[in-house]
Amino acid sequence: MRNIIVCVCFLILGTNVVFAEAGKSQENAFISTMISNARITPPVDFCGEKMPVEEAEIRENIEKEMLLFLGDPAQIVLWLKRCSRYMPYIERMLKQNNMPDDLKYVAVIESSLLPHAGSAKHAIGFWQFIQPTGLRVGMTINSEIDERRSIFTSTVAAIKYFKKLYSDFGAWTLAAAAYNMGEEGLRNNIAFQETNDYYHLYLPIETQRYMYKIVAAKLILSDPKKYGFSLEKDDLYPPLDFDRIQVECPDEVPIPLIAKAANTHFKTIKDLNPEMRGKSMSAGTYSFLIPKGGAEGFDTRYKTLLSQWLATSTPKKKEVQSADMLAQPEPDDQPPAKIKKRGKKHRSRDTEEVRSKSKSKSKLKSKPKKSDSDSKKSKKKKKR
Repeated sequence: MRNIIVCVCFLILGTNVVFAEAGKSQENAFISTMISNARITPPVDFCGEKMPVEEAEIRENIEKEMLLFLGDPAQIVLWLKRCSRYMPYIERMLKQNNMPDDLKYVAVIESSLLPHAGSAKHAIGFWQFIQPTGLRVGMTINSEIDERRSIFTSTVAAIKYFKKLYSDFGAWTLAAAAYNMGEEGLRNNIAFQETNDYYHLYLPIETQRYMYKIVAAKLILSDPKKYGFSLEKDDLYPPLDFDRIQVECPDEVPIPLIAKAANTHFKTIKDLNPEMRGKSMSAGTYSFLIPKGGAEGFDTRYKTLLSQWLATSTPKKKEVQSADMLAQPEPDDQPPAKIKKRGKKHRSRDTEEVRSKSKSKSKLKSKPKKSDSDSKKSKKKKKR
């Protein structure tokens, strides 16, 4: 019996050693693959402008971003899946406007192609426009509509803005830097440092890393199989498929009514139209995306439902208002979450978007005020 127990113990120990060696072998293989994939061989460019990877510092910077991205394979898989949904439109618009195709990778780095992505600086949407810049390039941004969240309107605005930046600075690398840090700040740095070479300008750290992130995304997404990402067609998210309709609202109209006329759900309308905020639309004419096939008979259904709504609008509005008071605010009506957090640990946009800004509210306790008697005592002490 003792011999059997000894044999079993040796067998268990041997199995553990084998598994440990196998695990170590797999880890070593993963690291070797990472090192191999991060090796950068020229030529490397952005919008046809050469990246001088033969310089040691430049090579180090691009390798760093490559390693950070490859160390987060889940994020890259999500990029690839979303690219099949949104990139056809972005690529078509860039081509129609004679713009470099590489600009599409700016949207990937800015938002990971998430319509509701937000930053600590209150940049919103696919191309991460702050409100003043968004208004300047012609987007509608108010309490009801925020076109920064629309892939269509925001892409048109981004193209318009990049055209201006390229005209101002004469290089796509500088245009991208200005897009990230602002035109005036970049002009001041160029004048002070007496160089207009992006790769030899000392800029804010985020802007110094910006071009390397974009190029790293380009290298991985333009040849994913080279880096071990072999997705099948069925793995990718389908391209946007919809009907576009014009909706006239003679008065405040609840979006569920529009959804019902389109034979769909409130959530579907909100998902297809992320720029539409809140639960209703005020008087005006709007363009909506609805599921493919929903446009047939929409006008008839909408007019019928609208007439019924207007006939009893006062009590219904009261019901909507009371429901709004009880309901939690929608995700797109909340302040944008702080996306980028300084620190050693790299976090993807998808990881950061679910983090809350209100971590430290419980720590903010106000100091108790001194009572009148205490203040009088302190005054007497001072007189003495």
